[in-house]
Amino acid sequence: MKFDVIQGDIAEQSADALVNAAGTSLEMGSGVAGALRRRGGDALNEEAVENGPVDLGEVAVTDAHDLDAEYVIHAAAMPHYGDGQATEGSIRDATRNALEAADELDCKSIVVPALGCGVAGFDTDEGAAIIGEEIESYDPAVLEEVRVIAYSDEEYDAIRAATGKVADSE
Repeated sequence: MKFDVIQGDIAEQSADALVNAAGTSLEMGSGVAGALRRRGGDALNEEAVENGPVDLGEVAVTDAHDLDAEYVIHAAAMPHYGDGQATEGSIRDATRNALEAADELDCKSIVVPALGCGVAGFDTDEGAAIIGEEIESYDPAVLEEVRVIAYSDEEYDAIRAATGKVADSE
């Protein structure tokens, strides 16, 4: 399975599945969720909320609506706003469950943000290392390509360093 780190806006990516860094309520607020909601449309948020809440570390799948993907996999690496922060366990579970969901949906490509980092309060270096470990240890059935995406220069550098990956040019 190909595994790269890229920089950009997840809402502008093309893949079979895009992963939303969700809270357990699945309400699409700010950060990655906000970017996906703005580009994907209000129907994306409405469908996400209809599928929630989910347990910490679990995922829910929706149509991608106006995004260039088939699905959005909403990975709840953090509790709903005000209810605490992401943990190593929630990041591991959310990453693994997102990869498994993509395989179950026969997706060949997936774009994953730094789940649990940023708004969720987990250290980006540590979070990226956890995500990288889960991707590296995952044995895919169908999945061929995983791209971990960073928005800022700082996040990109941290994820590359934590995963030991050098990005391909897009």
